[in-house]
Amino acid sequence: MSDFIEPEQEEESWAIRPNKSQIKRDIAVISDLCEEITQLAPAQIERLGLPENILIAIIEATKMPAKGARKRQLKFITGAMRKIDVESIQQQLDKIKAKSAHATRELHQLERWRERLLADDKQALTEFLMQNPGADAQHMRQLIRNAKKEIAAEKAPKSSRILFRYLRELLENGAEQSEY
Repeated sequence: MSDFIEPEQEEESWAIRPNKSQIKRDIAVISDLCEEITQLAPAQIERLGLPENILIAIIEATKMPAKGARKRQLKFITGAMRKIDVESIQQQLDKIKAKSAHATRELHQLERWRERLLADDKQALTEFLMQNPGADAQHMRQLIRNAKKEIAAEKAPKSSRILFRYLRELLENGAEQSEY
């Protein structure tokens, strides 16, 4: 007799619809993600692993000026992105941004070294050679001397650029050796 449910005990079920505000917030997040992707270089966009139709639409959007057509294109891309998993794309984008920030830090570090070497070559050179034992001291002294002469003669900073490239090579080689 317990198989029968009395009318007073029936449960009412309601259809649960998604929260509109949450849907709008999700769309805004995807839209911001699409805008960030369009700011990347084409090679970086291709590394994200996007579906072909979205990839083509994003590359088209990067070429458009920031007017109505670009906004419509971004809305189209946002709609297409809602149908795929954007978490993996967000992770890839975060990796790209982290690499970019790291590269910027390295460039600033190299610029500071070059400025120190040109300003106070003896103390800074000794310190740099202690940190980078694979560096050619004689070559660095020559580059520093030539760069100082160019600065004094108000010539193009050719030796300064060569010094910068040499420092970058040394730091890149040092980073590769420390990984092994």
